[in-house]
Amino acid sequence: MTVEEFEEFYAQAVVRLTGQLYVMLGDLHEAQDVVQEAFIRGWRRRRQLEREGQPEAWIRTVAWRLAVSRWRLRRRSADAWKRSGAPPHSEGPGPEQVALVEALRALPVQQRRVMTLHYLCDLSVEQISGETGLSSSTIKTHLSRGRSALAHQLQDPRIEEAPRA
Repeated sequence: MTVEEFEEFYAQAVVRLTGQLYVMLGDLHEAQDVVQEAFIRGWRRRRQLEREGQPEAWIRTVAWRLAVSRWRLRRRSADAWKRSGAPPHSEGPGPEQVALVEALRALPVQQRRVMTLHYLCDLSVEQISGETGLSSSTIKTHLSRGRSALAHQLQDPRIEEAPRA
């Protein structure tokens, strides 16, 4: 089967096959997915499809088998979850983490990147320079300004500043 013949076969059969699989499966999106995957596999075997003489039946059979395989995979996954139990409950972020994320979002992108690389990834100024292409002095400036901005944004309003002498 030539490329043009396969394209013509696809154009003539894709809607019909999708409709057939939709009726078999009861799920349009699943039918579309498996039919597309079957056509991809058929593309690789288009010469064999031509020799066997029933390309539409082959595509339909492959699409059905793909759907059955997906069902089995989902069932095995569901069974595994049932055997192992639900994942442990994890607490959501606390108010401190939410405040920190919001404060970091307020920083300029480059400052936020440098702060993350330095404080979360534990990279040195030289390593950050190598990764970002920024000069060491620029990185130090970003770190200084970022710390200052975060200190201001994360300041607890319940704590009064000491009066300056």
